Amino acid sequence: MERSIIEVLGISAGIRRVGVPLSPAVRANGFVFVSGTPPFDLATGAFVKGDIARQTEQCLLCVQKVLEAAGSSLAKVCKVVIYASDAGHYARINEVYARFFPEAPPARSFVPVAAWPFDFDIEIECVALA
Repeated sequence: MERSIIEVLGISAGIRRVGVPLSPAVRANGFVFVSGTPPFDLATGAFVKGDIARQTEQCLLCVQKVLEAAGSSLAKVCKVVIYASDAGHYARINEVYARFFPEAPPARSFVPVAAWPFDFDIEIECVALA
């Protein structure tokens, strides 16, 4: 079994800055496992502020960048899990999400969570083909 850690400029720095022990993604056995990804600014690694639509778009841009760094793409995503601080954000999240997965969207779960120890309202993870 081959396993490799994927480092991603900006995102890896953001993860290190907040001190969370995880990798942006792991590639193993033909799959890419993308960790829960908050709305990181791709240049600085700081959290992007804004309404849920802005945060959702930034999360998906980050996921896209992580997938590309791993040699994959949004078109190869099989499963997505969205964690949001408020179930009331569901419709707005779907509006943005649909732009990133306009046809044949992957399997998906939506999980409302109480809170994070950081200042954002959404985190997105996925599994894709490598």
